[in-house]
Amino acid sequence: MSKNQVGITFYERQIIEFRLKGKWPRRQIARHLKRDHSVVVREVKRNSNLDGKYVAESAQAKADRLSHKTNVRLLNDNPYLRRFVIRSLRDDQLSPEQIAGRLKAAPPSELKGVSISHESIYQWIYAEQKWLYRYLRRKKRAVRQKHYSRKNWPVNTVPDRVSIHERPRVIDERIRVGDWESDSMKFTKQRTALSVQYERKSMLARITKVDNLGKDETFRAITNGIGSLPQYLWNSITFDNGGEAARHTELRKDYHIGTYFCDAYASWQKGGVENLNGLIRQYLPRKTNLGIMSQSEIIAIQEKLNNRPRKGLGYLTPNEFIQREIAGRGGALIS
Repeated sequence: MSKNQVGITFYERQIIEFRLKGKWPRRQIARHLKRDHSVVVREVKRNSNLDGKYVAESAQAKADRLSHKTNVRLLNDNPYLRRFVIRSLRDDQLSPEQIAGRLKAAPPSELKGVSISHESIYQWIYAEQKWLYRYLRRKKRAVRQKHYSRKNWPVNTVPDRVSIHERPRVIDERIRVGDWESDSMKFTKQRTALSVQYERKSMLARITKVDNLGKDETFRAITNGIGSLPQYLWNSITFDNGGEAARHTELRKDYHIGTYFCDAYASWQKGGVENLNGLIRQYLPRKTNLGIMSQSEIIAIQEKLNNRPRKGLGYLTPNEFIQREIAGRGGALIS
């Protein structure tokens, strides 16, 4: 049997998605997969999303539905499971993978022993519950702005900065809890902004509304975060090179927190907080009028994210993970 007579695998669908994002022609993708050109063309046409984008995970779910390989009867027959999935999608903004993982790791009492795959959830949505499609978290492709040479770009030189390359190995390898990344989020045509901190191991978030991106407001936001957790959960903070981190030496002196700085134009070196910013944008797009929002509303968003199960934590939430860490030391969460 030739390869063209065998169905496309999920691995091949991942390659198709990746290469389409890279603007590869379908004929070139087919050659790369050692498939006939028509097979790739038919796959993309048949299994793209409603918005025309090809996503491997949803393409696999759709292919399973079309071939009758996945049974979603359980969702229709079990009202508790159906409500759990709908509430998780609509109210908690969880992905099908997170829903399936959470159901396995920490099921509610009425669903103990019940499991369902994320493929089945996708199939159920596409086949019978299309109104839930709007709640699937679809990533928009970032529009890369044209920039000229970075040679003449100004670089903020923060006094007494310590390079990320001098950061201890224990931080890089996420061995302990208490190592943070810090960033700021701007909004259109306003000085009001967000100061965001992300704990690297537990994925815990701290989000504070600030009047501006000056050093004093950033210092206030970080010290408020320090006050919300036991001191031993603040070992280090990694910043970029913005001037808002200019008071970092006070964190070292007064709070005994190590401070480190990324290389210029290398925000990927603190990728955890950058990813967190993307999650926050689901709730607060760039055009949001942050000025009319209270800190309580910001905290509500923070806690939605802190109560979202994460695959990297075995589908525990960041709050659950940090509570276990604190309980293991005989303490309690402050607030």
